[in-house]
Amino acid sequence: MLYTIVKQNSYQDSVNLMLLTNKISTMEGINKVQVMMGTPANKDIFKGSGLYTEELEGAASNDMCIVVDTDSEEKIQEVLDEVDNYLNNQAIAGSKEAFETVRSWDKATKALPGANLAIISTPGQYAAEEAEKAIDRDMHVLIFSDNVTVEDERRIKEKAHDKGLLVMGPDCGTAIVSGVPLAFANVMKTGKIGVIGASGTGIQEVITQIDRLGAGISHAIGTGGRDLNDKIGAITMLDGIKALAQNSQTEVITLISKPPAKEVRDQVVQLLQSLSKPVVAIFLGEDPHNHEGNVYYANTLEETAAIAVDLVRGNEVKPNYNTLQGEVPSVELKPEQKTIKALYSGGTLGYEAATLIARGLNYDNSGAHEEGYLLSTDGFEVIDLGDDIYTQGKPHPMIDPDTRIQYFQKAAQDESTAVILFDVVLGYGSHEDMASALIPGIEKIQKEAQANGKNIYFVATVCGTDQDPQGIDDQKAKLQKAGVIIRDSNNQAVLTSLAMLDMQIEEVQKEVVAGTEVAKVDVTVSEAIERLLTEKPNVVNVGLKKFTEAITSTGGRVVQYDWRPVAGGNPRMRKILSLLK
Repeated sequence: MLYTIVKQNSYQDSVNLMLLTNKISTMEGINKVQVMMGTPANKDIFKGSGLYTEELEGAASNDMCIVVDTDSEEKIQEVLDEVDNYLNNQAIAGSKEAFETVRSWDKATKALPGANLAIISTPGQYAAEEAEKAIDRDMHVLIFSDNVTVEDERRIKEKAHDKGLLVMGPDCGTAIVSGVPLAFANVMKTGKIGVIGASGTGIQEVITQIDRLGAGISHAIGTGGRDLNDKIGAITMLDGIKALAQNSQTEVITLISKPPAKEVRDQVVQLLQSLSKPVVAIFLGEDPHNHEGNVYYANTLEETAAIAVDLVRGNEVKPNYNTLQGEVPSVELKPEQKTIKALYSGGTLGYEAATLIARGLNYDNSGAHEEGYLLSTDGFEVIDLGDDIYTQGKPHPMIDPDTRIQYFQKAAQDESTAVILFDVVLGYGSHEDMASALIPGIEKIQKEAQANGKNIYFVATVCGTDQDPQGIDDQKAKLQKAGVIIRDSNNQAVLTSLAMLDMQIEEVQKEVVAGTEVAKVDVTVSEAIERLLTEKPNVVNVGLKKFTEAITSTGGRVVQYDWRPVAGGNPRMRKILSLLK
């Protein structure tokens, strides 16, 4: 039976409520539970999960909605006690924080007069509005929120560009500016490689590989995955490249992009070829055969990092960095076990895996895909579990292991599965010990497989550094103890998985050819952008409080804007109030 509790004017951010939902769902006697704010979008999620009740009809966006499916009415009080205990603990933790919490933009700028960057992680329908408020106050913006329209993205990026400001995002998962990690970010050595990417975990993979090779970065600028879309036109990418080109801390520029629109790609490459600094570029999905002048093209994220490190050290660039390293693990498989199931928390890592596996299969993966899949052919599957269809009302798989474990189990039930390939992404914002959270599910699958007279092999890459809060060596050791085969990069994990099934990828030997002659471009940037790349940022964090830890622990200053939807989220009232101002 369904029971509904609506706590009026009790706003909590989405991550807190997702984690609270997970905690309650483990209670004995609870069949199903969902805790969310009463926004129209969340009401649709309640409907989709079979938990919608009439009591939710009148709930406002500021109201916390709890729907419990249980056979025992007595369990409801236990749930309410757990909710109150959780929220009280959040309040106690908040009272010990080393930064000020405010409830308006005016109070935020008074609390931190030098604020020059805002992180926006509100629900998507409010993100553009809050970003514009930050831009109006002369702040750069990182929009972590997704579900922002392309039209809104274009408008706010043009507005920021005209004011000499950068907009990173929407759906920007990571950045590191002047040594300060923003959103889901790793702790990196400082160095001379500047990174810019229309890709979150693509940036994380490249910079952590740079760290593994003993080098460091000056900055890592995220643009949001749609920035090289023809409707956006690489507004942030072009401004960011120019900023790194004139930044004295940056000697080598590294660019990462999901597949761009052709005309936008050509515009970006023309700018790259005009620069005096060497550039390493990867356009995921492309298969470059040559380097052009001072622009070096990579096939994998690992190669991107390796070329950048060689360039910054003055080493000769090798013709090929993508060979399989180390011995191929010996396997014992049944005749029907012929496939890889790749289950990723990082979308770009998943896209790279799909590209490499397709090449190993000699399969053209450029067409339309089944919804939720990056690759699905002959039993081979690559899934980005961070995609919107898997995270409706659930935490991102970098935060929560449950969805991954469910898909591990589903993969293991397929008789063709030989290898389950996955990633673990470390850093601020991510789960504090994902290895320990995944291991019970992995060990259960291995025992069940062995009881049925077969083996299922787990292969993984851990994306992180030894300075990250979780500690990469600790995470690797735990997974290896559980029988997981660990490789040092996503590329090596995929190549190993393919080799275990007697498949390999033939790589071309790249040569450097003359670049196209282009006119030099003025790379002067605004004082505001120059300051962003020379001083630690002063941040207004609008939304997820989880993002403050990385800022304060690395010497940045932050004020927490404890955001609530205006007028309870009522669109008509919000519009009236904005006009009255």
